[in-house]
Amino acid sequence: MLDDFLIRATLAGIGVALAAAPLGCFVVWRRMAYFGDATAHAAILGVALALAFSMSIFVGTITVALVMALTVSALSGRGYAMDTLLGVLAHSALAFGLVAVSFLSGIRIDLMAYLFGDILAVSRGDLAVIWGGAALVVALIGWRWSALLTATLNEDLAHASGIDPRREQLVLTLALAITVAVAIKVVGVLLIAAMLIIPAAAARPLSRTPEGMALMAAVIGTLSTVIGLRAAFVLDTPAGPSIVCIAALSFVSTTLVSSLRRAA
Repeated sequence: MLDDFLIRATLAGIGVALAAAPLGCFVVWRRMAYFGDATAHAAILGVALALAFSMSIFVGTITVALVMALTVSALSGRGYAMDTLLGVLAHSALAFGLVAVSFLSGIRIDLMAYLFGDILAVSRGDLAVIWGGAALVVALIGWRWSALLTATLNEDLAHASGIDPRREQLVLTLALAITVAVAIKVVGVLLIAAMLIIPAAAARPLSRTPEGMALMAAVIGTLSTVIGLRAAFVLDTPAGPSIVCIAALSFVSTTLVSSLRRAA
């Protein structure tokens, strides 16, 4: 079954969707969209470093993504506006990564594949890394779900309950770095934030509980992957962007449904 490249691509996309769903909900609730974007942009620098030192792409991207996320967390609240700080770090990391790639000699690299993803080229090894990373993210979020939710709702309530909000922020940071590392092969660094945010945002109008929103986001992300890949095959369009386009259409649909319900 795994000899079919479309089957591998579908399974890879579903793995990323399952990892991004619960994490994306916290990104939406905490208004961390730009934070996720900055972490994703830093991944291209991780690709360059991994190739330069002959390391695994996964190790390089997760290391740099984690360093970026920790740097943002450390610098926040120290006289810098968060949106300014994220803008500087996100675009600087992407620019340094692209420049670093240009210095690599003797190494052929498809830069477009890392920027926009190359899901159709996913190998069995890539599939194992993606599903392993996805399982780790889901397990991590599931383990800390209650504490993460409390810290997200109210930091004072979290302190009163014996929960350290900064520790929960670190958990989210780690999960985000892992998700970026496993998703880079599927949708690329420029579209990772879209897969984190759009399915979660689309699920929000249809959900009554946080758990329901995470589950609905996983369903929307999975359907976006399957339908997007089919559309890319039929219409001969780029696979990664096609998946994001379907997710965007789902967001428009759920928003319209929610508006009609309120108007009725």
